[in-house]
Amino acid sequence: MNTTLSRFTPPGKIVALTALASLAAMTHAWAHAFIDHTDPVVGGAVKQAPTEVRLWYTQGLEPAFSRVQVFDAAGKEVDKKDIHLDPKNHHLLMVSLPAGLGAGTYRVVWRVVSVDTHPTEGSFKFRVEP
Repeated sequence: MNTTLSRFTPPGKIVALTALASLAAMTHAWAHAFIDHTDPVVGGAVKQAPTEVRLWYTQGLEPAFSRVQVFDAAGKEVDKKDIHLDPKNHHLLMVSLPAGLGAGTYRVVWRVVSVDTHPTEGSFKFRVEP
């Protein structure tokens, strides 16, 4: 006895179910918060050391479950550990940097949870030129 789905399900229903499953998968993928832009710019170079790193995301964030850290070339964390969202824009995550940050390459590592509870993470570098 053949028990395949196509034997008992009309072809139009199979197409509709496949399309629905694909749409659900795409919607799930779009539900994550991804970086929209940053300051300093991803991979960029600045002449003057920034006083903070700012990351704008495609969705609002849950501050209790989101973090950003900044490391120097030796792997030492150099940020002030004062991660916070902009009170007027919950898509903007910030962390302060100390005054007088020296020339060199810095790595920003982030992990965020969007308001719909989906986590994403990543990292990027920027340079402070002498």
